[in-house]
Amino acid sequence: MKNYTITVNGNVYEVTVEEGIGTGAIPAPKAAPKATPKADPKKAAPAGGAGAVKVTAGAAGKVFKIAANVGQNVKAGDPVVIIEAMKMEIPVVAPQDGTVASIDVAVGDAIDAGATLATMN
Repeated sequence: MKNYTITVNGNVYEVTVEEGIGTGAIPAPKAAPKATPKADPKKAAPAGGAGAVKVTAGAAGKVFKIAANVGQNVKAGDPVVIIEAMKMEIPVVAPQDGTVASIDVAVGDAIDAGATLATMN
C-alpha cells in the first residue's frame, strides 16, 4: 500500500493505492461544476419524481454500473452510480443519508462533469 498526494485543478487529495485492487477513488469535490447532460432522443425520460438532493458526476465519462436502486436507503458515502473515466472505475457517492428518489442515467450513457446522475430525498 502506498500513499500519494495528488493535485487536480488546485484541489489536493490524499490517495492510498493498494496493489491488486481494481477500484478505489475518492468522492468528487463538493464544488464540482454544474453541467446539463446531453439529451438522447432514443432514451426515455427519467422515471419517477426527482428528489431534492442531486447526486452529480465529479468527472466526465461513461456510466459503468448503477450501484443503488430507486427507493433504496443509502448512507453518506455509499456508492450510487459508478462511472468509468480513463479506464478507471469511479464511484459517485451519496452526499448525505437519504433515500434514492430517481436514477437519471443508464449503463453506457456518456456523461459530463457535473451532470445529475441521480436524486435523493
